[in-house]
Amino acid sequence: MAANHARSWEQSYTSYQPQVEKKVVIRKKSWITKGEKMLYSFVAACLLIAGGFVVSYSSSMDTLNRDIQNLEQTIANQQVVNENLLFEIKDLSRPERITQFAKEHGFTIQAAEIKQANAFNQ
Repeated sequence: MAANHARSWEQSYTSYQPQVEKKVVIRKKSWITKGEKMLYSFVAACLLIAGGFVVSYSSSMDTLNRDIQNLEQTIANQQVVNENLLFEIKDLSRPERITQFAKEHGFTIQAAEIKQANAFNQ
């Protein structure tokens, strides 16, 4: 019986051939397709570019507003200087001052009336 058992074992051993395992590739389906990824990437790039333009436009508008404020301040300062000069012109063209200046320098006034110089310019 041992011989029979050895033969059956020999037959089963020789007939055993290791089977080659087949590799099965399982592809996971992602929840976002390639087309959607491309579309989302394109939209994100457009949003970034639009954001850059908005920041650039805002910066240029801020610079322009600062320049306008500086010009307005310069105009206001010049208006104050002009008003002061007009007041000084009125003060220096008073008839009393003119007669006093004429007397100090030895001029004689023949007419008792002194007219404003700007009356002739109009």
